[in-house]
Amino acid sequence: QVQLVESGGGSVQAGGSLRLSCAASGRTSSTYAMGWFRQAPGKEREFVAAISWRDGNTYYTDSVKGRFTISRDNAKNTVFLLMNSLKPEDTAVYYCAAGYPRYTTDYGIMRKYDYWGQGTQVTVSS
Repeated sequence: QVQLVESGGGSVQAGGSLRLSCAASGRTSSTYAMGWFRQAPGKEREFVAAISWRDGNTYYTDSVKGRFTISRDNAKNTVFLLMNSLKPEDTAVYYCAAGYPRYTTDYGIMRKYDYWGQGTQVTVSS
């Protein structure tokens, strides 16, 4: 079992930056990856970014490439999402997830993640 706690959300102007953090506890050694998903009002939850816990490879949805960076701190069992050049369309609740996406094509698939945080709100105003 893994417990995830997100932090770092808030309200910013368009073009600003935020860094989200996700602290994991429990049986974290059994997870192969951690990622971020987001859900905007009236929309389904969508993939944002993920990182392999084994080799550090990263994966991003097209809309955030070049703006967001996912990273990890193995010693602290923490994953980060640095969000630069934020746009109003980035407004959403951001959820941290951990799971077992063993193949490259699995990293962006929500059902491959078994553990979820409670979410942190990110609001970007124009």
